[in-house]
Amino acid sequence: MSKILFLLLMAGVIYWWLHARRVTPPSSSQPKSAEDMVRCVHCGVHLPRSEALGSESAWFCCEAHRRDHEF
Repeated sequence: MSKILFLLLMAGVIYWWLHARRVTPPSSSQPKSAEDMVRCVHCGVHLPRSEALGSESAWFCCEAHRRDHEF
């Protein structure tokens, strides 16, 4: 009986040691570079400049809001 417990303990130690040696890749939860955010003139939602429509004077989140806001 003690030999079985010893073998189980050794298996657990080996499993823990192998698991601890694994290299985990860095988490990609944070963006690599920050991007400017702009505010839609029509509804006020904030979105990245690369996804926005418009120009330096007025930004929109979608084509419908840009059409509705035309002068």
